[in-house]
Amino acid sequence: MARFLRQSAQLAQAVRTAQHPITRMRFQPSRIARLAPQAPLAAYRSQFYSTNNKPEAPKKKNEKKAKKEDAEADQHKKLDKEADKFKQENGEGKKPEEETDPEKLRLAKEELIRKEWPLPKNWVYLTEEELIMLKTMAYNPALPGFQKDFLLKSIEEIRLLGVPEELKEILYSLQDGKKDISFREMAKLIRVSAQITSRCAQYEAMTHMSEEEKAAMKEIDQAKKDHWESKKQREEQRGRKSESGEGGNEGSGKNKWLFGMFSTGDLVVAAIVWAVILPFFESLLWGSEKEITWQELRRNFLDKGLVNKLVVIKTSGRVRVELNREGVQSVYGGNEGVNPNMQYYFSIGSVEMFEKQLEDAQRELGIPPAERIPVSYATEGGIMPLVYAFGPTLLLVGLLYYTTKQMGGRGGNQMFGFGKSKAKRFNHETAIKVKFNDVAGMDEAKTEIMEFVSFLKTPERFERLGAKIPRGAILSGPPGTGKTLLAKATAGESGVPFFSVSGSEFVEMFVGVGPSRVRDLFATARKNAPCIIFIDEIDAIGRARQDGNRPGGSNDEREATLNQILTEMDGFNTQEQVVVLAGTNRADILDKALMRPGRFDRHIYIDRPTMKGRQEIFKVHLAKIVTKEEMEHLTGRLATLTPGFSGADIANAVNEAALVAARANAESVEMVHFEQAIERVIGGLERKSLVLNPKEKRTVAYHEAGHAICGWYFEFADPLLKVSIIPRGQGALGYAQYLPSGDAYLMTVQQLMDRMAMTLGGRISEELHFPTVTTGASDDFRKVTQMARKMVTQWGMSEKVGPLHFDDDPNTLQKPFAEATAQAIDAEVHRIVEEAYKQCRDLLTEKKHEVGLVAEELLKKEMLTRDDLVRILGPRPFGDHQEFEKYFGGQGQKSAPPPPPQETENTDSPPENPPVGPTPTFKSLEDSQDGSRR
Repeated sequence: MARFLRQSAQLAQAVRTAQHPITRMRFQPSRIARLAPQAPLAAYRSQFYSTNNKPEAPKKKNEKKAKKEDAEADQHKKLDKEADKFKQENGEGKKPEEETDPEKLRLAKEELIRKEWPLPKNWVYLTEEELIMLKTMAYNPALPGFQKDFLLKSIEEIRLLGVPEELKEILYSLQDGKKDISFREMAKLIRVSAQITSRCAQYEAMTHMSEEEKAAMKEIDQAKKDHWESKKQREEQRGRKSESGEGGNEGSGKNKWLFGMFSTGDLVVAAIVWAVILPFFESLLWGSEKEITWQELRRNFLDKGLVNKLVVIKTSGRVRVELNREGVQSVYGGNEGVNPNMQYYFSIGSVEMFEKQLEDAQRELGIPPAERIPVSYATEGGIMPLVYAFGPTLLLVGLLYYTTKQMGGRGGNQMFGFGKSKAKRFNHETAIKVKFNDVAGMDEAKTEIMEFVSFLKTPERFERLGAKIPRGAILSGPPGTGKTLLAKATAGESGVPFFSVSGSEFVEMFVGVGPSRVRDLFATARKNAPCIIFIDEIDAIGRARQDGNRPGGSNDEREATLNQILTEMDGFNTQEQVVVLAGTNRADILDKALMRPGRFDRHIYIDRPTMKGRQEIFKVHLAKIVTKEEMEHLTGRLATLTPGFSGADIANAVNEAALVAARANAESVEMVHFEQAIERVIGGLERKSLVLNPKEKRTVAYHEAGHAICGWYFEFADPLLKVSIIPRGQGALGYAQYLPSGDAYLMTVQQLMDRMAMTLGGRISEELHFPTVTTGASDDFRKVTQMARKMVTQWGMSEKVGPLHFDDDPNTLQKPFAEATAQAIDAEVHRIVEEAYKQCRDLLTEKKHEVGLVAEELLKKEMLTRDDLVRILGPRPFGDHQEFEKYFGGQGQKSAPPPPPQETENTDSPPENPPVGPTPTFKSLEDSQDGSRR
């Protein structure tokens, strides 16, 4: 049977037409029902009292129905003949008698269609009894007319394609014969009708398609189905995350029924959309409007008996004309001047004049008083006046609700939810990718933090010995040393809920918000215990409290927040399973009550990494870099080049090296790229666009040569690695890179004096080689003055002042010492600087020739490395430290190839009787306007 149906489009059309034709029902609200005829002959009940324009008498409705049924029967006969003819042409002959039985043929067709159109989810087939119940429900007087017509016309399609289960429930709920249909049942019926209409329309469209088109349509439907299923799965996963994530909104379930029918759960969006589409909806209900005159009304409608009713709208002074639609259609047909779906209005001067005019017109037409046109009076002008009256108020309320909801977030019952904590809860399995293996260069701090993780994972190991879990730990240290990174690793390794919040997030513009957020944070943490709370930059709220004599006597919101933290961490409502970690780089300004044991039991100081720590940090970051260098030598050399670098500085230098290599289109990152990146981090970007004139360039060369000679010949000065006269950074016209002798933590007086003398070398070199000096040494003087003042006021290195310590706080207006002591301090600072100045001048006077050689070489090459200085000056008189010799003593990789040898003279060692230094090329030098350091 299936093969027979697929062989011809004509037979498929015959099967399709054998069913009752399904059409797309246009949705019409029940209000339109009052415009439909009230009785079978209501469309033609108007009397035609005018003598000239009487239309033909309309045919009776039963005659039209009979003709329609006859036409359908003829069509069925014609299609049956075509089917028989097709079977004879294909040689199939006549089937056995049981095969040509109409009932069996119908059942076979029904089975075939049901096989090709399986039931969707939550759809069922109706039995014959249920189909009879459906027909009975269609004649329910409470059912709108368009619903009745739809159900009666779709019985056969419903038999074949099934219905949603909701329709079956409605049938059995109306089985007792009740006449009233509830609003809920009516809404379900409308929804079910839309679903049935959509399925029937698809069925009708598919019957006209070829096999290729059907296959393509099935692929599209399957793709849509897969898309919606994946979207549903993502929404379910998102919902599960929100439930287990940040605490959620406890009262959200109570109002879930209110927003269930909205996808966004936002009423204000629905209100705005309704306000926008309301005018269009009203136009669908009432049709388009048209203003006419009394003369047009009488000529086109009143004289021809096409007026059913006149409605006087008192508020607008207009009259709405309610026409007999079918009568207008039969009289005017397709005349564009008269549209039966148009809503006609005309204006009146006064109600009394209108009534008199209407009565005179009907008297002229000879209409009996009992059959005259009814006139009613209304005060409203439609739906829009109500919208204009109440719309602004409703919109304002909706916007207020929307603002409350958006600002509140998880605010619950509190206004705008300002009192709720903004802490973020992290899932250690997916949200945090940092582990303890990613943290290097801070072994002691990592060990301390890992103990907290052990406390929370296996508390019984400590509790059986009577130990208690520490309440908290504060991570302090310079910026960029890895305090927050260590907290992230704790979140990734702990396996317990981790709440992260910044100290500044507790304070808002409203009073009392900070303490409320602290209470909410700890309340949420106790519900999820055991857990960890991390407060970053706690100095924003943990600053030491002042006395009560504050100007104005007002309450400080920050202090109230601090008091609440103190209570939550160690008060009557504390819990041992909640651990608090905090990070700050200003531990010295925190309140003492916050730092005591019982709140922050452990103070973990994270300093800048040592040589070994820098090596480990470089290994972590270099693991992600493509390089062909030998890793052990590379990390050692880079760690030696970066004394004083923090973990953040090292990460930045490695990333800069990769960028430099990419900019040069290199296949891998080489040593030269790393060195350029370190110079970029230390001295700033090369300013190649800044071109110095020859006089300034020569001055900068001798200035930097003075620094280089001092660093080479002073025993306790840092070894020179590189010197350049290429401008860098902000205002630096020259650049010299030194390597400290390891990680020094103590310095002697001689080391300090040598460093100050080396710092003054640039200015003294200018004095010795030029008749005037420049402003380029201003930064050198600042450094020397600070160092000398610390020697006197903090380090006790002055015999005259003695072993005293004076705090140098720029925020205090009063000095911590007397005027006589201040004069003594100034005198000692001046003495120390003079001694360093004399020490440097004596050396540069002795090595004046070498200064000239280095300066002239700088003018030629603009940058000299340590190998260049060895070639010019000879080996350094003092041995370098172990790390320097290992990575820069000529056995490792060089940062740059040596320059070609000089043919004119050999300057590997300084001569015994050095000649007089080079004569200056200019007699006077204008004062430099650049006060930057060189």
